[in-house]
Amino acid sequence: MQEVAHDFNLLWYLGIYGVLMVSIGIFYSRKIETSEDFILAGKGLGAVVLMGTLMATWMGSGTVTGGQNSMAYSFGIWPAMLYSIASPIGILILYLISAKIRNYGKYTISGILEDKYGKEARVLSSLIIVLAYVGIVSYQLTGLGFVLNVTTGISVTVGTIIALFLTVFLATIGGLKSVAPTDALSSFVILIGLILGIPAVINTAGGWSEIINTVPESNLTITGGLTPLQLSGYLLPGLFLLLGDQNMYQRLSSSKGERESKIGSLGWLIGILVMGPGVAIIAFSARAIFPSIDPGMAFIATTTAVPRFIGGILLASATGFIITTGNSYLLSAATSFTYDFYDEFINPDASDKKKLMITKITIPILGLISYVLIRYFPTILDVQMYAYTVYAAGITPAVLAVFLWDRVNRAGGLSSMISGVIITLVWEILLKKPYDINSVVVAVPVAVIILIVVTLITTKPKAQETTKTEAKEA
Repeated sequence: MQEVAHDFNLLWYLGIYGVLMVSIGIFYSRKIETSEDFILAGKGLGAVVLMGTLMATWMGSGTVTGGQNSMAYSFGIWPAMLYSIASPIGILILYLISAKIRNYGKYTISGILEDKYGKEARVLSSLIIVLAYVGIVSYQLTGLGFVLNVTTGISVTVGTIIALFLTVFLATIGGLKSVAPTDALSSFVILIGLILGIPAVINTAGGWSEIINTVPESNLTITGGLTPLQLSGYLLPGLFLLLGDQNMYQRLSSSKGERESKIGSLGWLIGILVMGPGVAIIAFSARAIFPSIDPGMAFIATTTAVPRFIGGILLASATGFIITTGNSYLLSAATSFTYDFYDEFINPDASDKKKLMITKITIPILGLISYVLIRYFPTILDVQMYAYTVYAAGITPAVLAVFLWDRVNRAGGLSSMISGVIITLVWEILLKKPYDINSVVVAVPVAVIILIVVTLITTKPKAQETTKTEAKEA
C-alpha cells in the first residue's frame, strides 16, 4: 500500500501535449469558412481521423475517471468488463445505420426528430440535449481537475477551473475541424499508453495474484456486490446514450462518404475493445496499490506509481481524451442552441456567418453552466449516470425509431420523449434514487413501451385509410 505522491515532473508531459493540441487547433481554425466547416468539418473527414475522433469523443473522462475506471475500483473487474460490453453493442448498431445517418444531412438530432415528429419534438429534444450535455461536460472538467491535482498538488477545484478555460478555448477556436485531428492524436496515444501501462501497473501492484489477494472479496464476483437491478442501472445508460448521441451522428455525417463511415466505425469498434477493458484492468490493479483513494482518481493515480515515461504517456493521453470529449459535447450543445432555438425562433433569417458567431458565443456560456452543475453531485459516476439517463430515455428511443421503425408516428415519438425525461427527473431528484437503483432501469423501458403503444393506438388501420380515400375520390 502506498500514498499518491505528486510528481511535478509529469507536468512536462501534459505541457508538451497541451501545446501540441493547441497548435493543431489553431492551425485548423484558419480553415474555417462556413458553419458546416465548424460543425461537420466540411464533411471531409477521412476514415482514420473519423475513427480517432469517434474513439476519443466516446472514451473521455467518463472512462478514465467514471465508467470503467470507477466501476473497476469500486465494484471489481467483472462489473467493469460488463460495462465495457455496452459500447461495442451500440457501435455495431450504429454501423448498420451509418449510411442512413450520413444521408439524412442534418446538423443536429433535433433536426432529424422534427422531420418525423414535428416542431415540438425539435424544441423538446434540444432542451434534453443541452440538459444532458452540460452534465457530461461538467465531469470532464472535474476529470482534468483530478489530473492536475495528481501532477502538481493543486486543488481539484482550481484544476477544474483551469480545465474550464482550456476546454472552452479549444472548443471555440475551430469546432470539429480542429477537434477531430486532436481527437485522433489522443486516440492513438492512449492505445500506446495502455499497451505499455497495463503490464507496468500490474507489476507495480505485485502481480495479478497479489492484486486478487488484496482487493475485497466482493470485487471478485460477477456483480461486485451489486444487485442485478443496480448493476443494470450502471450498464444501460451508456448503451442508450451511444445509440442516440448527437456527437456520434454528427461525426458519422462528417465523413467524406459511406465507405469512410463504415471503415471509421469498424476502427472505432476495435479501439473500444482495447480501451475499455484496458482502463478497467489498470483501475482494478490500482485498488491494490491505493486502497483508499477517491474512485475517480484510480487510473490517474497509477501514473505516479509506474516508470515516469509510461506514466507521462498515460496521463497525457487521458488529458487529451478529457479535453476533446469536453470540446465535443460543448460544441454539440452550442450547435443545438444555435440551430434549434436561435435559428428557429429568434432569427430565422440569420446569415451563416451570424449563426457561426452565435455558436461560438454560446460555448463559454454552457461551459460556465457545466462548472456550476458539477458542484451538486457527490461523485463523477453519479453525474455521469444522471446525464446519460436524461439523454438515453428522452432521446434515444425516439431517434432510433426514425431509422428502424417506419410506422412510428408523431404522437408516439413525443410521448416517449416526454415520459422518459419526466421519469428520470422524478426518480433521481424527487424520489432520491429509491433502493439505490439508477433511473435508467425504469425510464428507458417505459419510454420504449410508451413509444410503441401510443404509436399503435394512434395509427389508423390501413383498411380504414383506404376506405376514406375511396370515399373522397367518389
